[in-house]
Amino acid sequence: MNTEKTYQRFKTDLSKYDNSWYKQPPFIKNVLWFITNAIFLNSYLLVPVSLKRLILRAFGATIGTGVMIKPKVNIKYPWLLNVGNYVWIGEEVWIDNLTTVSLGDHVCLSQGAMLLTGNHDYTRSTFDLSVGKIVIEDGVWIGAKAMVCPNVVCHSHAVLAVNSVAVKDLEAYGVYQGNPAQWIRERKITE
Repeated sequence: MNTEKTYQRFKTDLSKYDNSWYKQPPFIKNVLWFITNAIFLNSYLLVPVSLKRLILRAFGATIGTGVMIKPKVNIKYPWLLNVGNYVWIGEEVWIDNLTTVSLGDHVCLSQGAMLLTGNHDYTRSTFDLSVGKIVIEDGVWIGAKAMVCPNVVCHSHAVLAVNSVAVKDLEAYGVYQGNPAQWIRERKITE
C-alpha cells in the first residue's frame, strides 16, 4: 500500500471546525473585558494592584486577600477565575481559561507561566476543541515560562520547574521538571 496516498485521504479540514457547543460570553461583555484587560492588566502601565484586583472582581473573578498581580498579565475570562489569598501572579503570566481555573492560597505563578485550559484533537480532521479545568492547590509554585495543560491538578506545594510542561497531575510536595514534566524529588520546606 502506498503510504503517501493513505495519508492524503486523512487531512485536517479547518473549514469543518465547529465549536458551537462552547458557550461564548455575551459579545458586549467580551468586548468590554478585552479592552479593560488590554489597558489595565495586559500592559506595562503603572496600574495599582488594588485597582487590578477591583477590576477583576467587577468582571466576576473571585480574588482573595493580598493578591499580587504584576504587569502584562493576560486573563482570558475573569468570570472563570478563582484566586485564593496571598497569590503572586508574575509578569507576562497568561491564564487562558476557557473553563474554570482555581488557584489556592500562597500560589506563585512566575513570569511567563501559562495556564492553558483549551486544546484541539489533532486526531480528528475537524480539529475539535476540548477544554479542561485546572486546579492549583495551596503553596504550589509554577516556575517561569512553565505550562500547565487542561485537566491538570497541581496538588499542595508541588513545584513545576522553569520551562516545564505539566500534562498530568503533580503530586503534593513533588518537584517536577521537563517536557512532559517528570517527578525529580520531594520538596522539603524549612522554617
